[in-house]
Amino acid sequence: MWSSAEGALRKALETTGLAYEVDPGAGVFYGPKIDIKIQDSLGRAWQCSTIQVDFNMPERFDVNYIGEDGSKKRTVMIHRALLGSMERFFGAMIEHYAGDFPVWLAPVQARVITITSDQEEYARGVTEKLKGAGIRTEADTGPEKMGNKIRKAELAKIPYMLVIGKREAADGKVAVRRKGKGDQGAVPVEEFMNRVADEIKGRV
Repeated sequence: MWSSAEGALRKALETTGLAYEVDPGAGVFYGPKIDIKIQDSLGRAWQCSTIQVDFNMPERFDVNYIGEDGSKKRTVMIHRALLGSMERFFGAMIEHYAGDFPVWLAPVQARVITITSDQEEYARGVTEKLKGAGIRTEADTGPEKMGNKIRKAELAKIPYMLVIGKREAADGKVAVRRKGKGDQGAVPVEEFMNRVADEIKGRV
């Protein structure tokens, strides 16, 4: 049965034209499997997705079906895991991005930063507006200097920093900074919202 299951998996791979390598002795106790390994940014392979033929469980639980000829036949069980364990998948993803996630994946997508306490009310309004549009946003309206706030946001690997001073509050704008790219200029809040919404939707 093991040889039959192994042959079926080999035939499936050859039919699809996918390149593969045989890893002798790596099958689990209930049958051979196809491991799909993904490579991270450092070239390390992570085994996540698997397709496994299980001839053990149908035997142990006497799982059968009635074939077209009316006779009882043993079921073939196929296990398919798209990501492997969620913990392993997230571990691989965090390692791959080194925590510097693309906008659509970042836990916090934008941080609103005030220059002085005078802009706090406007900053809170911008934060709530972005949250309402489904953009994961938080505000830093504390007494620290703007440079310190920006440095903290950069270290936290937040993709967008929206700096608000006296002029931005008066004009209904935000001064956009992109992590690692610096100042992107001041734009109306709606324009920023639309830009980020497109990035998120397009999985940029």
